[in-house]
Amino acid sequence: MSLPDLALPFVKKLSPETAHVATVNGLKLGIGLPRIAPDSWQTPVELPKSRLNLANPVGLAAGFDKNAEVHRPMARFGFGFLECGTVTPRPQPGNPKPRLFRLTEDDAVINRMGFNNHGLDYFVRRLRRTPPQPDCPVGANVGANKTSEDFVADYERGIAAVFPHCAYITINISSPNTPGLRGLQGKDALQALLERCGNAYSDLQKPSGEQKPVFLKIAPDLDDTQLADVVETVRGAGHWLSGLIISNTTLDRPLNLNSEHASESGGLSGAPLFEKSTRVLKEIASELFGEFDLIGCGGVSSGAEAYTKIRAGAHAVQLYSALVYHGPGLVAKINAELADLLRADGFSSVSEAVGADLPSRA
Repeated sequence: MSLPDLALPFVKKLSPETAHVATVNGLKLGIGLPRIAPDSWQTPVELPKSRLNLANPVGLAAGFDKNAEVHRPMARFGFGFLECGTVTPRPQPGNPKPRLFRLTEDDAVINRMGFNNHGLDYFVRRLRRTPPQPDCPVGANVGANKTSEDFVADYERGIAAVFPHCAYITINISSPNTPGLRGLQGKDALQALLERCGNAYSDLQKPSGEQKPVFLKIAPDLDDTQLADVVETVRGAGHWLSGLIISNTTLDRPLNLNSEHASESGGLSGAPLFEKSTRVLKEIASELFGEFDLIGCGGVSSGAEAYTKIRAGAHAVQLYSALVYHGPGLVAKINAELADLLRADGFSSVSEAVGADLPSRA
């Protein structure tokens, strides 16, 4: 057991945001960190549209390493890939505190952080100074400032800034904590966003010829009509868009939540999000499988849950909230369980299992 895992009971005694800051500061020191090779479980996977080759399909979601400060130490826990951010063009403090809540009885978290970060200049400097581990690609998740008069211009600026310094880019239009941001998921707004971001991407890509994967991160709270609009719009976006991340946090509150913090406003993540996010993933995959790379995010805390998302159409998965309750040793546990499940079902690779539960693959 690593030092961060041993420290988990003490960290849990701190307020959630204080615990997060303390964890990041501890990781910067690098004391007591293991070095788990991400290929330890022989579960490599290729994301065909993105041309990303991952040593394993378990990644760290955005929100933990907001300022690209600790991706190198986090890579030591065996992740197959990492995502930093969300970063906005200008620094912003985020929403008033308290804004982060543990729902311990529910293995869940509610946050209304509001894209608190140090801004693009700091973020890019960190990426330049601390290149990623060669076996653990690092993505950059870009967002918009709360007070911006043109959200799309913020995404154009973010894409341009991070393009040379990361393995892939995520356009995050799904946070519930920036007023108006989720409106970009509407058909007309999404079409305008993708057209302008696609032009920005093309301007960056043409001089070097470098292909940089770009993902769109969507919310789980879209109804059937909205999901159909997303499918239609991303299909028309052109080849520059590689895939989707499904999903961000939810505004829904399941009736079976037991924590005293269940009524706090913000996005709910963790175990209660698993079923809903996986259902949305499967609906999207049923339409877009083979056309886009899909990353499943929301409620993953075991190999079985990672496997369920993979069979539902995810090429890879991401987690974050589960680390709050189980510590970074969870990464190795999930990978080991996933490898066993693949073998038990006769799959020789992760890629063979992707979409196994979709009607089109039956």
